Amino acid sequence: MTDAPPEFQESTDSEAVAESNEFDSLRGIVADGVVGAAGGLVGTAMMTVILLIAGSVGAFELTDFAILTELLGLTEYVPPVLFGYALFLAGGMVPWPLLFASLLAYLPGESSPVSGAFFGAAMWTGFVLAFYTDQTGLTVALYAALTLVAHVVYGIGLGAVFDYFETRPDSIV
Repeated sequence: MTDAPPEFQESTDSEAVAESNEFDSLRGIVADGVVGAAGGLVGTAMMTVILLIAGSVGAFELTDFAILTELLGLTEYVPPVLFGYALFLAGGMVPWPLLFASLLAYLPGESSPVSGAFFGAAMWTGFVLAFYTDQTGLTVALYAALTLVAHVVYGIGLGAVFDYFETRPDSIV
């Protein structure tokens, strides 16, 4: 009997097995979650800057975040704008990074930041309708354009953090 060619032999490298077990461990899952939350925080911070610019030209009102508090019926118990923004931040740090991580392989783009830009543009379609508050004329065009830019910037920030941690040799992401 002859030995199988090297390309058909199973790898039994203990280091590769230990590394794959690290990804399945609780530590690896938590580390991935922290990376996602960090990416969401960076992206949401970048997005907030664009939304503040949109607010300064009258295309977006920060009081629109109170809509989220109203949906939960908590306006009498918590500061509506602050709590609404906290919910917005939590959304940017938890479910959207998880969705991005699961869709990353299927999004267009050669790098995570480019894929993130496409992801942000897709997310914008929901935001632009949900937070629309009767803008008209030039204001509605500014609202649409600046919120699109904000979402693309969110995706780029999210993707950049993912990209940064993917290429670090000491990271398990």
